[in-house]
Amino acid sequence: MRFLSKTEGSRLMALLSIQGDIYVYFWLLYCKIYSAIIWLFGNHCRGTDKVRSVITAGSGVQSSGGIHRVRTRRRRPQQHRSKHIVALARRPSLRRIVMAPGASAAHAMMEDKDKTLHGALAAVSMHTRRISQFAPLLIVLVGLPARGKSQLAHRLARHLNWNGESTKVFDCSHYRRRHMALYGSHDIFRADNQQGSAIRRQSAREAVQDAVLCLKDGHSVAIFDGTNITREQRQELNEYCLNEMGFRILFIECVCEDQELLERNIIEILHYSADYKDMSEEEAVDDLRKKLEHYMRQYEPIDAGVEDISFVRVENMGETVTAHKVAGQKESGILGYLSGMRALPQTLYFTRHGESEYNVLGRIGGDASLSARGQIYAHALAEHMNPLVGRESFSVWTSELRRTKQTAADIRAPKRAVRALNELDAGICEGLTYEEMQERFPQEFAWRDQDKLRYRYPWGESYIDIMTRLRPVLSALEDEHNVIVVGHQAVLRCMLGYFLDAKLDELPYMHVPLHTIVKLTSYGYKYKVEMIKMPIECVDTHRMQPKNCSITRTTADALVTVPSHYDTLPSNLWQNSAEAQL
Repeated sequence: MRFLSKTEGSRLMALLSIQGDIYVYFWLLYCKIYSAIIWLFGNHCRGTDKVRSVITAGSGVQSSGGIHRVRTRRRRPQQHRSKHIVALARRPSLRRIVMAPGASAAHAMMEDKDKTLHGALAAVSMHTRRISQFAPLLIVLVGLPARGKSQLAHRLARHLNWNGESTKVFDCSHYRRRHMALYGSHDIFRADNQQGSAIRRQSAREAVQDAVLCLKDGHSVAIFDGTNITREQRQELNEYCLNEMGFRILFIECVCEDQELLERNIIEILHYSADYKDMSEEEAVDDLRKKLEHYMRQYEPIDAGVEDISFVRVENMGETVTAHKVAGQKESGILGYLSGMRALPQTLYFTRHGESEYNVLGRIGGDASLSARGQIYAHALAEHMNPLVGRESFSVWTSELRRTKQTAADIRAPKRAVRALNELDAGICEGLTYEEMQERFPQEFAWRDQDKLRYRYPWGESYIDIMTRLRPVLSALEDEHNVIVVGHQAVLRCMLGYFLDAKLDELPYMHVPLHTIVKLTSYGYKYKVEMIKMPIECVDTHRMQPKNCSITRTTADALVTVPSHYDTLPSNLWQNSAEAQL
């Protein structure tokens, strides 16, 4: 045996050390690969379970096409959605935190109930939650005839339009009359009348279709004015609106137990309904009575325990209002309006202040006093109104400016100065004539003529601003009777436009002359207008929109529609009343 030298021995030891390191290296590499394979296999299994949980949780509302879409989505969004839905379906009950000792059986029952509830939420609520708060809203009226549905529909539409929610009413009876050359009798409303039932179903279908098209075209609210007295009708509308169209829906049920109110509604139907215009009074009364009987046999009131819908029940036109599952910004505003609504016959009087010194000079705004002719009108107004005030209770609303208070001074009724009734603030143009405005601010004057509704004076207001500050006044005035409003031209244009359903772009050009009383009398949801002109001379302050509204127009073109006025106050305006009137 040959012994290794020292050098050879050290080489051999180094070689063995290298071989040992290689073995260790391969061993560690093998362990890493094995761990990675196990981790990937386990993660794949968990991902498969999660996808299976998503499909199972959504199988109640998703079609096969929906499942296919879930499986073919990109990985990262699908993983995020899966976690959200699994968390919703498996969310533990909060009752476990406050469970009393020894209540294991009750706890198990609660857990089962929670699992069922959360499973239903995952299966049913996934679609309804997608409906945005900004989605269009369909309002469906429910109730028997003569319960005030049409009046409520049109008053609500007027209120919503004024508040910027473009709203339109679709009356089912109008569509029914399209299919009938002439209304025959109450037989069309019998439940066993197949032809009449077909006409009424078709009319309701057409009204809903037009309402849906209206909402698709950009309107934010549509009101379907019909009876909708069966649960089947309401369920079909609810599912169609939510599941197919993606619109929000609110049912408003009108109930009337007040006999006086019911009789008044019936009288209005007999007088103003197109169905009874060719009938005698006795025939119309008998026909309407039998029509009501047919509807009452079919009527199924809304039951919160049976119907899963969002609804508001209005009893006696606002006397009692009940809400169920009402959510959303529009719906909450509607609920507030319905809570303050009353169905009272109204007679309202509107008048501008008497002619003022600024009116004579052609100046706008300011806080001028009445001219001599304006003082004559104040006395004439009192002579006309005081006999009425003596027979009934009246109230007088004025602005805070002197000319309205002076005009109402002699009326023997309680007076209230309301800041919101002040005239439009002309800002830097306050107290100027139109000629001075054209000379100093020709560009502003042209912009005002281009869009008078939305134009805002620098440091002043626009007609839109007046509409905004008049909202609480108009809401209060809707439920008042025998009120005399002494106001200003721009303010009264907005107020009269509200009650008469005028188009917004027409408001700045409505003719509201001086020394004239405008009397509004309600009938149903409409108002009858009576203009009472007092025989007292005054200037004309009405200015039409000129045809040329360009910024580069000449001064003559800009002033072509400016009403005539005095450059200085005539001396005869300061004479006694008799001479001034002459």
